[in-house]
Amino acid sequence: MKNSKSKTIPAIFLLFAFCGLFSDFAYAIDVKRTVLPNGLIVLHSEKHNLPLVMVTLLVKASPLNEPENKAGLSNLTAELLAEGTKSRTSAVISEEVEFIGASLDTSVNSDYTTITLSVLKKDIHKGVELFSDILLNPVFPAAEIERKKGIIKGSLRQREEEPSFLAGRAFRKEVFGSHSYGRLLEGSVTTLDAITREDIAGFYSEYFLPNNSILSVVGDISGDDLQSMINQYLGRWKKSGLSSKSINKIDKKTERKIILIDKDLTQANILFGHRGISRDNPDYYAVMVMNYILGGGGFSSRLMHSIRDVMGLAYDVHSSFSANKEGGFFQAGVQTKNESANAVIAEIIRHIELIQKKEVTTEELSEAKAFLTGSFPRKLDTNRKIADFIALVEFYGLGTDYVEKYPAYINAVTKEDILRVSGKYLYPHEYVLVVVANQEKAGLKQSGGPE
Repeated sequence: MKNSKSKTIPAIFLLFAFCGLFSDFAYAIDVKRTVLPNGLIVLHSEKHNLPLVMVTLLVKASPLNEPENKAGLSNLTAELLAEGTKSRTSAVISEEVEFIGASLDTSVNSDYTTITLSVLKKDIHKGVELFSDILLNPVFPAAEIERKKGIIKGSLRQREEEPSFLAGRAFRKEVFGSHSYGRLLEGSVTTLDAITREDIAGFYSEYFLPNNSILSVVGDISGDDLQSMINQYLGRWKKSGLSSKSINKIDKKTERKIILIDKDLTQANILFGHRGISRDNPDYYAVMVMNYILGGGGFSSRLMHSIRDVMGLAYDVHSSFSANKEGGFFQAGVQTKNESANAVIAEIIRHIELIQKKEVTTEELSEAKAFLTGSFPRKLDTNRKIADFIALVEFYGLGTDYVEKYPAYINAVTKEDILRVSGKYLYPHEYVLVVVANQEKAGLKQSGGPE
């Protein structure tokens, strides 16, 4: 295991039907949104196709809210929720969850924490009772804190041998600096040692509040039954004043920075990129289409075609934009022979410059749109995915009509938009380059990088 009367807002009808890859596929989501007196936002989609209920609680508690010298606090807090409550030990919680065949998990993202429950309808009361117990009654036992710290530190030490881990850690640190996005979710050995039980209990008390959370429930449960269960199991969850602490803003400066990490490897692990966009950026959809063409489209992308198919220098090459609440990054990643590193990096830069200078083709644009709209239903093909998805739509403020409008957002992107956003959000000469390789064989210069 990793981990009363309410004010009701009119039902949200999220409907879409896609063509392309899913020409015969139609999907609809009917979501009722309710704001309870304690501030908890409840999203409910009633589905009776399977006798299952999926619950996602999204709490606005994340590394954004923790001090730099105690990085890993949000993750450690989440990991410990199910490791002992006022009435149950960690072992008892695990046994009771397993006995009803449910899953009860916690996880932390760069922007939020989630607690998720999957349970059969016949065991819904027991499942929600366990869910509410770890949410409302964690005691953070000292022994469990030390045990969890040990597990996390051991994992961090083990990952020090992974080239991809070293590259990713160095890349994020250079792109985001002291911002929490530049740190590992787990923190470090040093910052974990600095975290006390009082820190954990204080973080929990400050952020695990109903007026700081979104509850998403999807499956075989009626609205009346859901309201009854919320009253029974979450009725004593009281709202409180939210923290007024300001979040450290991301430094917008960009400059070329080359990080070379020497390891005795036959393959160079390369990450090239820079700061990106936040999820609420109005250019988000144009950026997604542009990136699909550049390097996000697998075998359809320019980088894959050039570096893999034409040059034969890598098995896989890809690019992506990671867009979070406060910002994000652009990254192109590839593994190639040490001796090919310079050529591959130069080719990545060449294609970035090319997409900034010349319009994409009609065929490239059409294929990107068809994939991005046609594959979208896969994000909603299970009740678990729906529960998570509608919580995120609410969290990022995407609008109650997001699912309905998504195809239009993608299909509205033009060649001119691609040219504009590539020029605005790609930086072929102001980048962070991280190369984990046998540096003698790779022959890269830390002062200037490839020209």
